[in-house]
Amino acid sequence: MTWSDFFTHFPALERAQLSSIRRAMDGSFKSFVGEYGAAFESLFKPLLWFLIWFENLLSSTPWPILIIVLSGLAWLGSRSVRIVIGTILAFMAIGVFGMWDDAMKTMAIVLVATTTCIVIGIPVGIAMARSNRLQSIITPVLDIMQTIPSFVYLIPIVMLLGIGKVPGLIATCIYAVPPIIRLTNLGIRLVDEDVLEAADAFGASYRQKLFGVQIPLALPNIFAGVNQTIMMSLSMVVIASMISVPGLGIKVLQAVSNQYLTQGLMNGLAIVALAIIFDRVSQKYGERLQAHREQKHGV
Repeated sequence: MTWSDFFTHFPALERAQLSSIRRAMDGSFKSFVGEYGAAFESLFKPLLWFLIWFENLLSSTPWPILIIVLSGLAWLGSRSVRIVIGTILAFMAIGVFGMWDDAMKTMAIVLVATTTCIVIGIPVGIAMARSNRLQSIITPVLDIMQTIPSFVYLIPIVMLLGIGKVPGLIATCIYAVPPIIRLTNLGIRLVDEDVLEAADAFGASYRQKLFGVQIPLALPNIFAGVNQTIMMSLSMVVIASMISVPGLGIKVLQAVSNQYLTQGLMNGLAIVALAIIFDRVSQKYGERLQAHREQKHGV
């Protein structure tokens, strides 16, 4: 009997039972949302206020000052004149083509999402590095978070928190946090055992080994995780726009809906420009950390 024959002759009673189970689960979640939805909304209000404040800060700052600040940060991260010039030209082009406000909104949610992922991801990665059992529990969860279609986990988030910035931010964090967790765990586990034994010989406590030895040596891997988290946050921009998250993604979505080729192309290129800038700066900073590590240890 083939699988199709099996499902064709599947007892109607059992199919009805499965349907009733699905309805019961949907009803239970709706009841949960009705009872605790307001509490969850109030829980995330500080995050919403911070996101709005940061978005207003970027949008209200005069563009010459902001370009100077961003190019200065690019120089501090990359120490590359080419990347700094590219950053200046990219943001000037974004402003000339009238996409400045949307780009600042996109930058705000990406940077806040990345910061949130770092705050959550690095401690979880450290905890995974300490415990093989915890790693075996968390790894399948990370696999699910990375592989499940983002539209699927948008459903419970929207049901619980409605549409807007916070649900989009949470969805972005769910999609983007696994790399920083995985690479933090990997970086700490790759620290040479001889170095840890030397730290033990000098009487270092676990806290001193963690913050004085393991994390500094794992920084190149951690920054690689930050790089991937930023890229994945940017990849969620268009999907998050479907639940009314402002920014360049909204313009791309409108272009798709109304078949506006130029609008979609220009806003898509603006997202690409932001992605390239973040990618190059974070990569260069990670390479500098790696070079410093190798020089320090005589590799």
